[in-house]
Amino acid sequence: MTPRIVILELTKIEAMHLAGLVTQFTELLEESAGESRPSDPAVERLVPDAYGDDSEASEEFRSLTQRELLERRSMDAATVLADLHDVVGLDADDIVPEALESTGSIRLDAEGLQAWLRTLAAVRLVLASRLGISDEHDHVDDDPRFGIYDWLGYRLEGLVTAADDSL
Repeated sequence: MTPRIVILELTKIEAMHLAGLVTQFTELLEESAGESRPSDPAVERLVPDAYGDDSEASEEFRSLTQRELLERRSMDAATVLADLHDVVGLDADDIVPEALESTGSIRLDAEGLQAWLRTLAAVRLVLASRLGISDEHDHVDDDPRFGIYDWLGYRLEGLVTAADDSL
């Protein structure tokens, strides 16, 4: 059976904004490296307690898994950034206003697709933390601050649908 490929199309302006978000996400992860418990609530949300009723067991689990989990998130983010830079061609010197609406295609194999899914979900989770979203009732549809959060959800939903269709 031939491995399936998912094609993601983005405009250059979308790719530029997404690259900026993923770069900020990577920097956030780097700032948290080495901490036994993340001091930033957004990063802590990426590595939640495994045992809500047992803080000692949660701390032990965190000590065994947090570094590896955050390293994987960093590697996934690096994959997304490489795809954005290499395939969409994000060279700031070449960007002219007319070119911002042009589209580029990113071919994602199963491994790349998983990296994209994990990264978009993690970035969206960080944004949710920054916006104070803990459940659907915290989202305000007509508040412009939620635009990027919603756009990431749209892109994530499209990739999840493509992943389901490719199985």
